[in-house]
Formats: sequence, structure tokens, C-alpha cells
Amino acid sequence: MTKETNRPDPADRTRQATETLIALLDAADRMPGVADLRARSYELLGAGPGTSVVDVGCGAGRAVAELAERGADAVGVDPSEQMIGVARARWPEADFRLAGAYELPLPDASVDGYRADKVFHILAEPERALAEARRVLAPGGRILLVGQDWDTIVVDSGDPALTRAIVHARADLVVEPRSVRRQRGLLLDAGFRDVTVEVRTGVFTGPTMVPVLDEMAEKACSTGAVTREQADGWIAEQHARAEADRLFLALPMFVAAATR
Repeated sequence: MTKETNRPDPADRTRQATETLIALLDAADRMPGVADLRARSYELLGAGPGTSVVDVGCGAGRAVAELAERGADAVGVDPSEQMIGVARARWPEADFRLAGAYELPLPDASVDGYRADKVFHILAEPERALAEARRVLAPGGRILLVGQDWDTIVVDSGDPALTRAIVHARADLVVEPRSVRRQRGLLLDAGFRDVTVEVRTGVFTGPTMVPVLDEMAEKACSTGAVTREQADGWIAEQHARAEADRLFLALPMFVAAATR
């Protein structure tokens, strides 16, 4: 009689992945410049008293709560039941609903603003999401997309070629790693007008981003793009740079806005 192998429960893996993502998002919210970027997104939406906004991929709900503080009637949607549970626990007075970007639980022409922050890079069908955005937005409503270009992460290193290999290998694990390059064209193709694009670049020189760099190298190693020895050496270099106050990471965030 063979001994049964203990296999991880898929539900446990999903729960652990979501908990890790929540912790990462919470850490990202505390980074310099992030609060200003969120505030800029609300400004571009024209969010305020008498307006209604849907935050797509709301995660743990911070933006929904901040939009409500500005007087907007805000609703957050997210496809993760666990995320929605966390959001409801943190902001019990806010409106959170379980839904994805392709099928929003809202009537036609029912909101003045549509916001999606770090969402479109995980969507295999961005055109479908934008069609849904047009459906729920009232005429003259505003859409706001925030995201990063996963190939455009700048890291100082003594081995630029290895760094490029790590950055690109990590990017290739994302569904749509270069989605922000397409957003202006996608918005125009979807019938939006007055499209603008801004970029805000976060520059990080302290140890806060070391776990992010570790994750990049580990992911690149898992794909075979770099060897275990290369990944370990690169990680050690970045840790040493952080300890010597010589770490440098620049992360551009692109903000696209348009009118329905």
C-alpha cells in the first residue's frame, strides 16, 4: 500500500496568493509619491460631490474610501472574493461588489467616472473591458487607467545585461506586460476622446524595494532565463547596494485619461 502524497489545496494556494498580494498592495500604498498619484487620478476623473465613480479592481478598497471622502458616490468591484471581504472589513460603510472588468454590476450610463489602477496588465481582452467601461459611463464621463510598463523598470547594477534579462523575463510572466503602451490607441479605438497620458516616476533608493528585486530575480530564475548562480549573485549585489545606500530603482507609472 502506497502512502498518499499530501498535495497543496488549490483553495489554500489561492488564499495565500491573495494574502501576499494584499500585503504587497499595502506596502505599495506606503511608498513615496503613491498617495499623490492616487490624488491625481481623482483629479483627472473630476471626482467630487455629486459625482459617481466605479473603481475596477479595487483590491482592499483604499481608493473607494478616499473617493467617498471627496464626496463622490463610489463603488468598488473586484473579482476576488477574499479581496472584497478585506475591503468590506476595512471600510464597512463603502459599497463593494464581487465582479470582474468584463461584466460590471452597473446599469448603462450610470456612472460619471471609471477608474482602473494596475488592472489592465492582467486583462487578456482589454478591448472588452473598455467596451464595458463605455457601457457604464454616462456621456461626458471620464475614464482613468493607471499602470506600469513591466519592461521599463530601471535598476542600477554592475551587470546591465543580466539586469535586462531579469527585467524582461519577469515582464514575460505578466498577461499584458506592455499594456500601457497601447492604452492611448485602445482608448481612441474604443471611441473615447480627449485622451491624455501622463507619467509619474517613482525613484527608490532605500531597502523598501529589496523584496521586489528579490522577487524579480526569483521569477526570472524560475523561467530558466537566468541561472540559479546568476540570480543569487544579482540578489546579493542588490542587498549590498541597499546596505551601502547605493540601491537605485526607478518605476514609471503611466496615467491615461479620456472622456466618454
